[in-house]
Amino acid sequence: MADETAPSTSATPRPPAALTTAPGYQVRRLYQAYLAVWIRAVDPLLTGPQFAVLQVVDASPGHDQRSLASAVALDTSTMTDVARRLEKRGLIVRRTAADDGRRKLLYLTEEGKHTLDDANRRARLLDEQLLEPYGPQQRDDITHLLASLADHWEQLTEDG
Repeated sequence: MADETAPSTSATPRPPAALTTAPGYQVRRLYQAYLAVWIRAVDPLLTGPQFAVLQVVDASPGHDQRSLASAVALDTSTMTDVARRLEKRGLIVRRTAADDGRRKLLYLTEEGKHTLDDANRRARLLDEQLLEPYGPQQRDDITHLLASLADHWEQLTEDG
């Protein structure tokens, strides 16, 4: 009698349709692949959330951490951690608001501007690679669909 508990030595199993047809599974696959190419193509030390914070601080210098967290879809505790890490690296400065000692206003340093410029250039090249199989209209459609999906999923978290 054969041992039916012995592992199979055949090829790696394929994911079942219950996974491959689930949008969350595909989003997770995309995100894992994106992280891997981000590290190689953009910056092995600068995380996506850190890059997003640098982007929003550059676009809105002197705004407080809480409002900037909302702009980049981070909760306030994560934003605080990201801002502290960026400050330790010398990429931003956090200044206490004159009217409220609890509010921290964020500004890019010269090193932060340089780091952001370099990362931005590489990120735009990565964007081109990621969407290379698609023409300009399809790229716009994909970006629109992804933004629409993100908006919808975020709304689901708020409807709780």
